Formats: sequence, C-alpha cells, structure tokens
Amino acid sequence: MKKKKDLSRREFLQTGAVAAGGLLTARSTQAHEAVLLDPHPLNSAAPSVAASDQVRFGIIGIGMQGSGLLSGAITLPGVECVAAADLYDGRHRLAREITNNPTLPVTRHYQELLDRKDIDCIVAAVPDHWHKRVVIDACNAGKDIYCEKPMSHTAEQGFDMVAAAQKNSRIVQIGSQRVSSVLGAKARDLYHGGAIGDVEMVELTLGRNDPTGAWEYPPPADLSPENLDWDTWLNDAPKIPFNKYHFARWRCWKEYGTGVGGDLMVHLLSGMQFTLGWNEPPRSASALGGIFRFPDGRNMPDLHAVLFDYHGVPVYVRLGLGTETPELARFMGPKGILDTGEFEIRHSPQRGIDLSPSYYAQGFPQKMRDDYTKQWHTEHDPAVGTEPFMADTIYKGWDWDDMRPHLWNFFRAVKSRTPVVEDAVFGNNAAIACHMANESYFRKKSVFWDAASRSIKS
Repeated sequence: MKKKKDLSRREFLQTGAVAAGGLLTARSTQAHEAVLLDPHPLNSAAPSVAASDQVRFGIIGIGMQGSGLLSGAITLPGVECVAAADLYDGRHRLAREITNNPTLPVTRHYQELLDRKDIDCIVAAVPDHWHKRVVIDACNAGKDIYCEKPMSHTAEQGFDMVAAAQKNSRIVQIGSQRVSSVLGAKARDLYHGGAIGDVEMVELTLGRNDPTGAWEYPPPADLSPENLDWDTWLNDAPKIPFNKYHFARWRCWKEYGTGVGGDLMVHLLSGMQFTLGWNEPPRSASALGGIFRFPDGRNMPDLHAVLFDYHGVPVYVRLGLGTETPELARFMGPKGILDTGEFEIRHSPQRGIDLSPSYYAQGFPQKMRDDYTKQWHTEHDPAVGTEPFMADTIYKGWDWDDMRPHLWNFFRAVKSRTPVVEDAVFGNNAAIACHMANESYFRKKSVFWDAASRSIKS
C-alpha cells in the first residue's frame, strides 16, 4: 500500500485545486501553463445504477489496506458488502463497524464466501504469500476478484494465477490504482500523442523517512493465538511460533512479502506500463541496496535501486525508506520530458535543435568563424515576431492513488464483462519485474528473464 502520510494536507490540496480551477486554466505570463483536468465521474457526480446492475461482494482481509478498500467500496453506487473474512477476530468487529451492519456475516474461513451464490465477486487484501491461493480459489469458484498488488509472491506463481483466470473466464483486477486515474489517462494520452517522441529513458523514484512508512506498524493490542489463526496465516511460509510483529509488519520479511518492490515499485511500474502501453516483463534487472535505516530484524532491503532493460529502454527505479523524496515518474524523449507526480503532470517540451551557433566554432580562425556565424543566423533565425515560445504545461488532477475509481472500474466490469486494463496478465508482468529486482538484490548479480522457461536466471 502506498503510504498516506497526511490526509488533511491531501484534502486541502485537492480542495484548493478545484477552487482555483478558473485560474489554473488561464495561460500564465510566466513560462508555464496550468490546466485542471476533469475529475473522474465518481468525484464529480455519482452515476446512477439500475437495480439489475447491483453488485454484491465479499471481502477477504480487513487490515490496513482492506479496511480502506471496504470503506471506499461501500460508498460506490450500487455496491454492497455482504460478508467478510479475516483470520484475526478483531477485524470481524472492524468490518461490521465500517459497514455499519452489526449482523454482517463474518468468518475466519474465506471459502465460505466463495461458496455463497449471492456473492458476485471478491475484494482481497491479504499478505503477498496468500495472493495465489485466494485468487485461484476465487476463480475456480466462479468468482471475479480484485486482488491487491503485487499480484504474486514469486514469479512462478503468477502464471498459475493467469491460467486460473483464463480457464474460468474470470475478471481479475490487480490493485495499482493509477491505471484508473485521470492523471494516468492524461499521461498516456500525452505520450501517445507524441508529446516527447519515443521514450528513451524512464526514471521512477519514491522515498519515505519515518517508521510507519517503513512498515514498523503497531500490532493490535489484543493480538494472540486465541483470536488469530496463526498456523493458517503462515500458509506455506516456514512454521514459527506466534509473532505479533511478523503479523503486523509482514512486508519486512521475504517469507510473506516482497519488500519495497511489491509495496512501492509495483505502483510505479504499473503506471509506467499504462502510460507507455507496455505489457511485458523487463529483459534484465541489476539491483543494489541494503538495510541502512531499519535494522529491526527484517530481511528485505530498506533501500533498493534497480536498473531494468525494457526491450532496450533503460528504466531506473530508486526506492528508499531513509530519506523523504517526492513520488515521481519521469519519461524522457527527444521532444521533451513528462514528469508525473501524485497530483500533477508537467510537460516540458524541447525543440532538440541548436538555438545559437555552435560553440565548437570557437576553434575556427576568425574569418572562418565569422562566415560560419553569419551563415548560421541566415539559415536559422526566425522572422521577427515568429520567435518560438516553449512553455511548460502543468496538468492538475485528483490523486492518482485514489482507489475508488479503480474499484469502480472493477465492479462495472463484473456486471458488463468488459475486460479491465490491469488484468492478470498486466499484473503478472509488473510483478515479475519486482521479483527480478528482489532476485538481483539477493543473488548480488544481474538477472535475466527467460520467457521460454518462465523463470529468472542469472
């Protein structure tokens, strides 16, 4: 889950952007223009939903991310939560509190939700080492499923999940929200409209600088083997005694999670795939990193820098938990740069031509230099009054990590049977890149994707 550091600040920024809309659409006298994007329909006016299009869902996992998904989903028109499952009993109470339904059916056994004929689909927010089992069981039970990112815990698992979705003709949507955001759509339109030409390099960066951002979460005060089915929670991970920190901070250990790769990198890579229209794993990954800031027993790095090769295009990713840095996806091409951030896109066009005589001519003899300079100006100077004006354009939009539009796209697809963008194949390709980054880190060498064997090799 992408950390929500300061909700009041976010709400202030969003409200301010809307209020300033009249000003933002006007061209500034400075060298940039700001444009306010139209909000997603959900954030402007609630669409009406016919009774026949009502969606009833069950939720599996009501922890930090699951509680947010449940809270968001039940605000959508025509969407109802009818059951909840979690291995920790305290979250049964939480699900009833969120839905304001003291009789909401709750259980430790998610299979009970899959067996119910009145449940149309599943929303799942469980640790990474549970994704494969829950997704495949849901597909085999004839249920569509929204599964949190990353799609898989290992590269091999993803292909079994894709096969289950295709065999059962199920809709599987993975939970990297920016593929459903207005900012993501605008970035995609700008790129495919030729704003920067063919991309030559991508930089993806994000940094945090606090314990909560590094997953040092406080375990529930009452957590114990009496109210948590610990042995089941471990799933296929090594059997160890009850450990409240492994339960709350599972992202810190590779036995259950995928580190900053599966938590943060997959968001950035999914946004990149959507923007550029790529849907494939990288050819190779070369990673460096380590545990620099949080030596708390974790075995996943808190700093991870990776260089990917996507069919010859270098993609550099830097993720850190020890220094706060802005979330940024930078796309570079011969005609300029697209900088996409959490609330805006900046398009900085470039002409890619000499704007004055070449300074190399300083090495010419005087007459040759004068002749060259005169000829250059004759051939290249624009007519008076037609001088080009290169202005940056800033597109302001709703938070690209807003989960409600992403959930809405899923629930509408459940009824319409229209394919979703971030389906099992898309989600698998993004997850493979994260697994390659982790494998390169642990093997301490570059790794390569072998499509024939569907495996990571070094």
